[in-house]
Amino acid sequence: MADFTDLEQRLAYALERIATATEGPARDAAGGAAGAGDPSASSIEVDVLKAELEAERSANAQLTERVRAIKEKQETLLTALERKVQTLSAQLEQQGGELQRQRLMNVSLTRTNQKLSDSLREGVADPGVLNEALRTEVEAMRLSRMAEMAEMEEILAELRPLVGEVA
Repeated sequence: MADFTDLEQRLAYALERIATATEGPARDAAGGAAGAGDPSASSIEVDVLKAELEAERSANAQLTERVRAIKEKQETLLTALERKVQTLSAQLEQQGGELQRQRLMNVSLTRTNQKLSDSLREGVADPGVLNEALRTEVEAMRLSRMAEMAEMEEILAELRPLVGEVA
């Protein structure tokens, strides 16, 4: 930011000197005092001012290029962050679905285990209730495994870019 302020001051000073130099000969011609100044000194001063103006234009062009580069970098970063947010949102949705399925499966497993417990208390071993309990438990294990695989895939997705950077 200090660069901008410094350049702005230099540019203002150069423009002030140009205005003074261009007003001076016009004033001299109008006032009849043109013979007092040295024309070669005025020409040298104008050349110096032109050189300063060109230097300021060059500095301005460089600053414009730097601003453009920063803007491109910010846009690239913003695009990458937007992609990351989309990925994380999709993962969150998937995890939410998995969590909901596991909750439903836990409720079903609890009911089935209650039926199995009730039938054992009654002294009747119902093979249908036993099969249902086993099926429910296997399904719960399958859902748990799917959740673990999804979590593992998330971890691998985070590690892949890091491994790529090292390799």
